[in-house]
Amino acid sequence: MMKILAVTNDQYPVPELAKMIASIQSYVDYIHIREKSKTAGEIATLLTFLQQANVDFRKIVLNDRLDLALLFGINNVHLPGHGLPVQLVKQAFPQLTVGCSVHSLEEAQMVEQAGADYVLYGNCYETTCKPGKPANGLKLLSEIAQTLKIPVYGIGGITQENVGLVSAAGAKGIAMMSGIFAAKDPVKDARNFYDKWR
Repeated sequence: MMKILAVTNDQYPVPELAKMIASIQSYVDYIHIREKSKTAGEIATLLTFLQQANVDFRKIVLNDRLDLALLFGINNVHLPGHGLPVQLVKQAFPQLTVGCSVHSLEEAQMVEQAGADYVLYGNCYETTCKPGKPANGLKLLSEIAQTLKIPVYGIGGITQENVGLVSAAGAKGIAMMSGIFAAKDPVKDARNFYDKWR
């Protein structure tokens, strides 16, 4: 079954972002909190708001914030390619589900051997999130999916029109940033993906 991941885009103040996350949680499998410009204190406030809104923390993934994951009892951590070493995190905290961003087969194989539970491959298509960066394409996604034993999720420029191609290439799920958080109606767009692929 295709997993649906929503990735925050670091464009909203904490109270508004908390409301958006709470409103879409029923239509996605995971919500990656990827707020690079926010301080640890601001993200802690966001997580407190989410607790108060009864957001299911089993769906929350903290990007590059192992400290806050441990503080709030969140079991999902996503590491960027330049982040903490997967092997060290898994050795110290084996209870955590740890994912890692990859852009090549070699990277994907390395983090799988290091103990990653999944990889996030991108960018599948050109995307406004990374203007000027060429797409890595689906051929490499397919190669990674066929080589690795752990799930591979695709990210980057994924839309209702091309998600079927991403799935056919072997992705176990799709991750969207602009496709949900930059949409005029994030709940509607999340529901549309849910209805079509779940």
